[in-house]
Amino acid sequence: MADWRDVLLVDGYNMIGGWPFLAKLAKISMQEARDGLLERLADYQAFSGLRVIAIFDAYLVPGIGKSFTQGKVQVYFTKEKETADECIERLVVEFSHRRRKIYVATSDLMEQHVIFALGALRIPARELLSQIEQSEQEVKRRIREDRERSQRNTLEGKVSDNILQQLERWRREK
Repeated sequence: MADWRDVLLVDGYNMIGGWPFLAKLAKISMQEARDGLLERLADYQAFSGLRVIAIFDAYLVPGIGKSFTQGKVQVYFTKEKETADECIERLVVEFSHRRRKIYVATSDLMEQHVIFALGALRIPARELLSQIEQSEQEVKRRIREDRERSQRNTLEGKVSDNILQQLERWRREK
């Protein structure tokens, strides 16, 4: 099945370095910082409808690279001698052959110029964080409204405790 959604390519380590709370966490545990980023990206993907792909640099790590899904976010670790920037550029070219918008989240100015020339739209780390925080606030608002709406549609608060107790007794007798 083809996936025709717009795409957000995220330079993972660039976001970790650009988001203060993740940069601080990375000093303690890079794995926890990656997991924290991927968790936020998964929530953002669910909210925004974008297909989110996180790319992590494995330039100095020997191996063939790997790709997997975590929290419905596709994750790439680049292969040996390939930078995250090179992987992002390759993916921009691959995705640009289909009709969709491609966004690249990076604060690397040189990379922003390159991906813009390839036809992708750029989002700096702080702007992506701001978009994610706004989406989280919107989700909280919707949950709060749903809760209020469901509370308004119950008998509680509309009838006396005696009647509620009697209804509960009848329900249990059946």
